[in-house]
Amino acid sequence: MAGTDTIKQQGAGAGATGAGQAKAALQVFAGGACYGAMATTYKLAYAAGFTSAQVVASQAWFGCLFFALAALAGHALGHRWQRVGWKLALKLMGLGALTCLTSILYCYAMSVLPAPVALTLLFQFTWLGLVWQTVMTRRPPRPLQVVSALVIVFGTVFASGVYKTGIAGYDPVALLCALGAAVSCSLFVTLSGRVEAPCSSEQRGVIVCAGSVVMSLTVCPDYVVSGVLAQGILLFAVIAGFFGLLCPVLLFGMGSPHLPAGLSTVMAAAELPAGLLIAMIVLGEPLGVVEWLGVAIILAGVCLAQVSPLRAGRLRRDD
Repeated sequence: MAGTDTIKQQGAGAGATGAGQAKAALQVFAGGACYGAMATTYKLAYAAGFTSAQVVASQAWFGCLFFALAALAGHALGHRWQRVGWKLALKLMGLGALTCLTSILYCYAMSVLPAPVALTLLFQFTWLGLVWQTVMTRRPPRPLQVVSALVIVFGTVFASGVYKTGIAGYDPVALLCALGAAVSCSLFVTLSGRVEAPCSSEQRGVIVCAGSVVMSLTVCPDYVVSGVLAQGILLFAVIAGFFGLLCPVLLFGMGSPHLPAGLSTVMAAAELPAGLLIAMIVLGEPLGVVEWLGVAIILAGVCLAQVSPLRAGRLRRDD
């Protein structure tokens, strides 16, 4: 955990260049990779007879529980809890509501659409982040950011296998839900770096996840009293809470404030390569040559996005 370090807002990545921005990019990349475990977790939970609403609620409640335990452990070690005003608390809870909304929409889309189609539509968040960056800063993104986002979207078509199926002829509501998940995901990653929180990462995470719990009540209001934990969902709940909330909220909270919004969403594209690798190992789903080529293209797009920060760091060292 990040201890009691205050998460400072760095407007559009200002004040973080070179090695510092590269470190932040790796944190966001790791946060995106953690999301890669979710598709396999969802599939296994569905196969065990649990509904998407129960899985979403499990992710929210256990993510909040993990952060609460971390905050209590930090307090026991002498870390003071900071006073957080209600306006800031609402903003942080809004972040949690966004990430839970992403899960709600994405889980429904996956239950109706073929996984490659749902994944491809979700991954539109890579370029949507550039849109939010342009709207919020009133400045166009750097050309390399645009190119890297396009490369990632191109690679996703091959890595997900959607080039075989296309997206025509599917349930339009499910298609809209998958696109809605892309919008809410891009907003979460973007806004994670724009909410200044004068408290520890653990305390911040508790408030964010409280918003996720509130949002989960809209789809599964009886989660706690339904007895679903006694029915065997505990393992899926632990995995979903850890990889779906604890790690991403923590890592995005540390890395996103030091990156432009568009770059944050590009770096979060690690989700798909990580998800495909986990599915191959856990579920035994094979990856063909074309799919591996798509993964390589995605990773090339991510590396391309880092050319400018690394170049800036090199110029600073040469001064």
